Amino acid sequence: MKQVSLLGSTGSIGTQTLDVIRAYPDAFALSAMACGSNIELARQQIVEFKPELVSVSTAEDANKLKAEFGEHVEIMYGTDGLIEVAKFGKSEVTVTAITGSVGLLPTLAAIEAKKPIAIANKETLVTAGHLVVEAAKKHGVPLIPVDSEHSAIFQALQGESHKAIDRLILTASGGSFRDRTREELKHVTVEEALSHPNWSMGAKITIDSATMMNKGLEVIEARWLFELDYDKIDVLIHKESIIHSMVEFVDRSVIAQLGTPDMRVPIQYALTHPDRYARPSTERLELWELGKLHFNKMDMERYRCMHLAYEAGKAGGTMTTVLNAANEVAVERFLNGQLTFLEIEQVIELALEAHSPIANPTLDEIQAVDKEIRERLTR
Repeated sequence: MKQVSLLGSTGSIGTQTLDVIRAYPDAFALSAMACGSNIELARQQIVEFKPELVSVSTAEDANKLKAEFGEHVEIMYGTDGLIEVAKFGKSEVTVTAITGSVGLLPTLAAIEAKKPIAIANKETLVTAGHLVVEAAKKHGVPLIPVDSEHSAIFQALQGESHKAIDRLILTASGGSFRDRTREELKHVTVEEALSHPNWSMGAKITIDSATMMNKGLEVIEARWLFELDYDKIDVLIHKESIIHSMVEFVDRSVIAQLGTPDMRVPIQYALTHPDRYARPSTERLELWELGKLHFNKMDMERYRCMHLAYEAGKAGGTMTTVLNAANEVAVERFLNGQLTFLEIEQVIELALEAHSPIANPTLDEIQAVDKEIRERLTR
């Protein structure tokens, strides 16, 4: 039985990870979990999965859970708690399903503890990809992608030589506003932005999908996971989200990974790799029912955030740290009604223009830049 540490247990990816564990009680067990502020759901998860260690955001919430579960479960909180869950001794794999750059320190801690990483926290690689990849190589720790796009590429590359890759093609649904012009985006509401046509996800990632920043972050993530230059990573609009991504090889063969939009499939593959377990509850892909699949070239002017992500990635250093921090703040301000939808990209662009990047930054430098950007943009 594989013991699992789960960061972000109450979020979209976290709850679907627990669906996988629930489906295979003889194969997986939850040994440690960390969550945010959804204490009621966390309480239900503790009762059902009986982890030995639980971490929450605040001391107040930790005390609530201690009063109820303290005799049987160790309860922690904050960054220290996240780190302890990530590197929990009994765990054999750490699933990083937490959202945002807060996942960086626990991911590094898990790597140093030699825990294989099932990585769904793209912001960690965007913020400090060079440090994460370097640490993973040093400690011999695999980084197995959970995002459907990166899982698709990972699967397509099984048995293939890295030298044979000509380019990666990430697919993008286009998000909530894929059929609207920029003029029509000026007055869209938060509720409209949170209505994704294909996937059920958390608020932050759904807004990122609407701005296309989510795909921009995935481009940067792909650069680190698969160690390819940005000119070898393309993005294609594919409204149906059936082809999750593709790899084109030097002989012009293209291998695509297809499936119905169900995040449990890549989550499960990350936990079972190199084996595959049955998923009878997932809808079978019947291409004849679809009839057609549609594709459109990425428009960098329509999706300005995509352009910003490529530019930050190519500039390197702390530019991607700024990109991620500015985006997290801007999205939060949009969700709180403080920014319009199109002002999200404006905030990010101004932050990038004002920053003088540090090449090959240390962890301390990354954290300092991240903090400075957040403080400046929230004043």
